Amino acid sequence: MDKIAKEIKKLSPKERFQVKELLGKLIQNKIKGLDIKKLKGSTSIFRARKGNIRIIYRLKEGKIMVLKISRRSEQTYNF
Repeated sequence: MDKIAKEIKKLSPKERFQVKELLGKLIQNKIKGLDIKKLKGSTSIFRARKGNIRIIYRLKEGKIMVLKISRRSEQTYNF
């Protein structure tokens, strides 16, 4: 099982639904209204936020590569 699948498995059903909804919007490039910020020190790594959930992803050649999905904590941005 990969790292992302393990993180998703730790989430509650409500949080999994939020992640699925957020990822769907990111994949369809419907980012209007989403809380997305570029991470400091990087030109292609972003975070999307929905409540307490963070999705860290890289945008490369128009494709989204998910790096981390987790609840907000001190370790969220360490990857």
